[in-house]
Amino acid sequence: MFKSLPMKRIELSLLKDDAPQAALLLANHGSFNPEFSETTPEQFPELPGETYRLAYTETQSRLDKIMAHFSISAPDAISTPIQLVTMEKLTELDAWLKEVWNKCSEAQERAHKLRDDYRHTRQLLTVLDQFMDLNIDLTLLQKESRVMNIHVGTLPRANIQRFEEAIGLAGYVAIRFFTGLEHEHLIIAGPTGQAHEVESVLQAAGWRTTDVPAEFHGRPAEVRENLTARLAHLDEQQAHEEEQRRAAPSQEGLQERLFDAAHTLARAAPYAELATLMRGRGNLVTVSGWIPKNQESRLQGMLKQAFNDCFALHARDPSPEERMQVPSLISHHRWLRPFTNLVLNYGVPRYGEIDPTILFAVSYVLMFGMMFGDVGHGAAITLAALLLRKRFCKFAPLGVAAGISSMCFGLLYGSVFGFEQVLPALWMSPLSNPLLMLGIALCWGAGFILLTTMLSIRNRIADGCMREAMLDSHGAAGMFLYLGLLLGAYRLASTGHLDIFILLVFCIALATILINLWQHNRSIAAGERTLIVLVEGFEAVMAYISNTLSFLRLAAFSLNHVALSIAIFTVASMMHTAGYWLTIVLGNIFIFILEGAIVAIQVLRLEYYEGFSRFFGGDGRPFRALTLGSRQTFAL
Repeated sequence: MFKSLPMKRIELSLLKDDAPQAALLLANHGSFNPEFSETTPEQFPELPGETYRLAYTETQSRLDKIMAHFSISAPDAISTPIQLVTMEKLTELDAWLKEVWNKCSEAQERAHKLRDDYRHTRQLLTVLDQFMDLNIDLTLLQKESRVMNIHVGTLPRANIQRFEEAIGLAGYVAIRFFTGLEHEHLIIAGPTGQAHEVESVLQAAGWRTTDVPAEFHGRPAEVRENLTARLAHLDEQQAHEEEQRRAAPSQEGLQERLFDAAHTLARAAPYAELATLMRGRGNLVTVSGWIPKNQESRLQGMLKQAFNDCFALHARDPSPEERMQVPSLISHHRWLRPFTNLVLNYGVPRYGEIDPTILFAVSYVLMFGMMFGDVGHGAAITLAALLLRKRFCKFAPLGVAAGISSMCFGLLYGSVFGFEQVLPALWMSPLSNPLLMLGIALCWGAGFILLTTMLSIRNRIADGCMREAMLDSHGAAGMFLYLGLLLGAYRLASTGHLDIFILLVFCIALATILINLWQHNRSIAAGERTLIVLVEGFEAVMAYISNTLSFLRLAAFSLNHVALSIAIFTVASMMHTAGYWLTIVLGNIFIFILEGAIVAIQVLRLEYYEGFSRFFGGDGRPFRALTLGSRQTFAL
């Protein structure tokens, strides 16, 4: 519950012909995390499953493309009985999928051509808009004539007058047929004998030629009619292709056969995945990995039942040197899954490290309730989490827990949607004694930091880092330093003077930390070494103080919640009945959404920066079990 399950490193050796069945058995076992074998390539140079892996990869890729083409989701559950998939079966399946994919490719090519034709036709209609004011056969603008030279294009509007005068001297006429924002669209026509002179005029005036599409046959109205009819026909063809695509899976039992193919490939996946990790020599293969210690006997029994005595299974505990390589496997109740996801956002617990999920869940819910205590708002959060549980299934338990906590603290504060007269406070309203609220927040912060420091000491001892566990600023020396600060501050506030014992504890702890820093930086020059020690020692003291003061936000937000409610009621009291209740409703929505989101983020910040950063490395490896279909991650 508080740390990962004990692991064992196993090495399984067996006959090469039994390797596919062994891979399927390990996947059925569901608790085997394969790793590279400890044997050297010189001892076992062969990769007996490489050909199988390549065939599987190609077949799976083809099936994925076919399923995507028909918009079919692969089945979640694997059909039983679990049967071995031979290379012959894989080759046969690949040949059938290749035939299906060829038909899919043809359909995709047709659909792609229809989309291109449709897009091209739409573009033609857009171009045609420029010619709609003309009443001529547009085909004439595309042909070259022996007696008539015709140009279609655009000119800047500023050059139109001088241009018309220039071409008029050459016997040409300009017909304006469309006016743009900055350009005029023109048809220039005249005798071919003056074509050379007109070309130079066009170039000097900034002429840009417009190509008249070859599809424009007839007058513009006729062309529009033809293009519109063509669009309608393309729409019908696309609809027909889409209907055929959707209907195809139900024809000739194609969908069922594709599901069977998915089941087959799911059973083939374990051996294909182990192909890069399973090494062999002659008739012998070996594969290594990690399993939970409590699963060793079960795996031994499954192997014995399947292969009698034709295998060898060697298991050992992880050595201290490979702790960072051991995967972490911790299981939690589904109600803790949203908190698990938030922990994983920070990092994965390394093997043997304290799992912070339960501590995180309890402290997060309590701090949220203290900062956002209101019966009405808590009930709204709970109701919203329940109503949206299907859409946000991962975080619904978090919303329910936070809402219940908010309701409980709301009962203590006597607040219901900001009303403090509806329910009598079981304790007191935060604004009635702000200093007490601030004191409680500081006490909570001090306890939280002490707990995380003790967890840091425990994790360092588990990692074999005894020196850091005892002498570091986050170790035992740091904890005594912090206790000296807390007790010293309390004595100063209550009696006005310090006890010599408290001062002695603080000084000894600080000196221990400084000496440790001095020895840790022994390779640095004395002057620079002194500066580093003093700065890091000062930073250690200030970090404890600032981290403790960060928890004042617990009281600040509880006071802020009451203050916002008072502000809303003050504004509402200036209104008539309808305005009063409208202000109350809108104000509570504002508090519920904005303040609720801010509080959730602030609590998460306290957890990450004042908690996890002290004791949680978060650099572990998730346990990835070999399963049917694909490997599944079990980090927590």
